[in-house]
Amino acid sequence: MGPLISCDDLPVTTSPPPPTEPNEPTGHTGHEHASHGHAAGGPAGHSHGHGHSHGHGHGHGPAAPVSKHLRRVISAVLIPFAAAVFVGLVVLWPGGAPAHQRTGVGFDRQTQQGKVVALADIDCKSVNAAQVPPPGGAPAPGGAAQTSPGGACKRATVEVGTGPDKGRVFFEIVQPGAPRQLEKGQEVVVAYAPDAPRDLQYSVIDLNRKFPMALLAGIFAVAVVVVGRMRGLFALIALVVSFGVLTLFILPAILQGSNPLVVAVVGASAIMLIALYMCHGLTARTSVAVLGTLVSLLLIGLLGSLFIDWAFLSGNTDDNTGLIHGLYPDIDMSGLLLAGVIIGSLGVLDDVTVTQTSAVWELHQADPKMGSRALYRAAIRIGRDHIASVVNTLVLAYAGAALPLLLLFSIANSSMGTVANSELVAEEIVRTLVGSIGLVASVPVTTALAALVVSADRPGPAAAAPVTGAPPARGGRGRRRKR
Repeated sequence: MGPLISCDDLPVTTSPPPPTEPNEPTGHTGHEHASHGHAAGGPAGHSHGHGHSHGHGHGHGPAAPVSKHLRRVISAVLIPFAAAVFVGLVVLWPGGAPAHQRTGVGFDRQTQQGKVVALADIDCKSVNAAQVPPPGGAPAPGGAAQTSPGGACKRATVEVGTGPDKGRVFFEIVQPGAPRQLEKGQEVVVAYAPDAPRDLQYSVIDLNRKFPMALLAGIFAVAVVVVGRMRGLFALIALVVSFGVLTLFILPAILQGSNPLVVAVVGASAIMLIALYMCHGLTARTSVAVLGTLVSLLLIGLLGSLFIDWAFLSGNTDDNTGLIHGLYPDIDMSGLLLAGVIIGSLGVLDDVTVTQTSAVWELHQADPKMGSRALYRAAIRIGRDHIASVVNTLVLAYAGAALPLLLLFSIANSSMGTVANSELVAEEIVRTLVGSIGLVASVPVTTALAALVVSADRPGPAAAAPVTGAPPARGGRGRRRKR
């Protein structure tokens, strides 16, 4: 089921309502009410006009009707915002990453696919000295591991499977203590150095993991669709669109020299609008979540910009960022760091804002007489539990990603102050704390917005009150209820 254009004005359901759970109140499966465009005067839920019993099953959970006035107010905020995002996409659209001369370093090497066709034991002492890597630890093209005084090495015969040299064979020496061992029949990734001598042009740089990765992705997709059904399917589509925006817009635009912060804000806003509305429908509830996410993103951007400058974080701290800066010296690396903070916080923000908005809507439906203050107090209690778990999750996620680095500091017996002061760790600390502040702020902001919107809405009694003492409608449309 796709996003609904206007859930509250439709005279009939767009899909059959979900079945009523045994312990679920009848009014929570769908709103049986008199249609806005049908004959008035009849009791809500009775056959009238065309004889429909209207159950609005939106597939997004029960949502209280929102008046046209509030929809206009929300639209007046979101439509200009969406238009600005669209204009930003058009103006900043890069049209592809700029070309550059390959350096042959790191990920900037030419690669082909290969396969280990034979594997033989060989004495490490007999390994040719030409295969010893040069000082500095970088492996020589076509070469193998550092020779050792003795022991049994392996000589792998590798066949190139793609590219102009398809079918060409080269040898790779693998030491017994090497972290990457090769097996016969194993798919590998080989680097190609055209300027090297012919015997040293190819070398194994990694293993081919495409099949297990694709299989895992397939299991994930099946699990999401089986459990989430249509909602899960739309979530997967939104995920694909998000990666599309990231790879086709954000990354190439930054490489073209556009301001990373502006690109990240425009790209993250586009991802937010597409993902939230596609997954949760074009409703007032989703619009409130979008507004809460937008306010939180602005706060993260401001705090991130302030503290990245204040802490003198350059964003150029490892080999990968150094390579990027060497290939594209015009890129603002500190701005790239801030863009990463914004994009990294977006996914968790979506979860928090949607959850808080849904909590307010459910509380209002359970007790329509609750005012905005009572709704806020009740929903913020839910939000406090959410804050505690989400912040802990975010901190542990960043700590897990930086675990090897933390181990290095531990081995060096560095003090906690020295570790925190290093730029590598300081970047992660700023990233974590700025993102966490935005998450914490999103809870009261979104809760307050949702409470104001729901409590300010005053639908008519026929539209607001579910029928009591009557069984729920079993059909999606056209069923006449027995009297």
